[in-house]
Amino acid sequence: MALVSGYHHLTMSTHGVQEDFDFYTKTLGLHSVKRTVLFDGTLPVYHLYYGSPNGDASTIITTFPFKKPGIYGRRGSNQTRTIMQAIPMGSAEFWLDRLNRMGVPATKGDRFGLTRVIFAHPCGIPHELVENPGDTRKPITNAAQGIGEAHGIRGIFGGTVAVMDATAMEEFLDIGMQFRREATDDNGSLWVVPENNGLHSVIELVVDKGPQGTWTLAGGTVHHLAFNTGTEDNQIALKARLEGMGYTDVSEQKDRNYFKSMYMRSPGGALFELAWTVPEGWAKDEPADAIGKSLVFPPWFEDRRAEMVAGLEPANF
Repeated sequence: MALVSGYHHLTMSTHGVQEDFDFYTKTLGLHSVKRTVLFDGTLPVYHLYYGSPNGDASTIITTFPFKKPGIYGRRGSNQTRTIMQAIPMGSAEFWLDRLNRMGVPATKGDRFGLTRVIFAHPCGIPHELVENPGDTRKPITNAAQGIGEAHGIRGIFGGTVAVMDATAMEEFLDIGMQFRREATDDNGSLWVVPENNGLHSVIELVVDKGPQGTWTLAGGTVHHLAFNTGTEDNQIALKARLEGMGYTDVSEQKDRNYFKSMYMRSPGGALFELAWTVPEGWAKDEPADAIGKSLVFPPWFEDRRAEMVAGLEPANF
């Protein structure tokens, strides 16, 4: 049995907080799931979560907007490059028209036989909306933004990881993460979580021998891909499996309030997270029917609330 069931979330370091919030909630029609702050380090930086109204795992995109501290990264190789979300079959034209009409340049493309709408976050991070015939998740609708079931984003499709040498990364995905190679093209390969039927939860590898990308928390870059282990037992078992292969840099468990996480560098450089949601989930610090509506802090930052609020970039949520 595979120890991951798919994606838990994807996390990026972006630029301005207002452009980030408007891009995900207005342009793409996702819902605000949580507004909190970066748990690591000392900088007062927002941590914003977007996804389905209930914050279902596999729908969550999270961001750290780094405009105010002025930290900007470098996109390159040995790094996650592209964020991909699944959309219903036949909805690419809707998104192509919508994005271009809203001032987000978009084009259509194809890889591994799947139609894609290709565009970028305002900070430059590549995004794709992928028509996925095997995805049965309910589309995320947003009546206020004019997005219905025929076109709504279903959730995460995957991430494209750029590597200078695919060999070690393919071995890691195959033996370590227990993904299955589904296809190969001239640019790389497609890997899927085997527990899901069809093309769910994919990693697309691209071979790029160009300059190394930034691995630090820095605007304009994808920070990590988080995979859902479902339970703590699976998380611990996967850590042991990877360490037994010699990948001994898997972190100890970190408390993210709503989920528990471990992190590791994959052989190609991209940061991976192993995560499972705690029983309270997003309702741990907000009413279940009002998640993402207020700014919340983890207990260990409560004594710094006034200081951190004062240091955050102003925004209209």
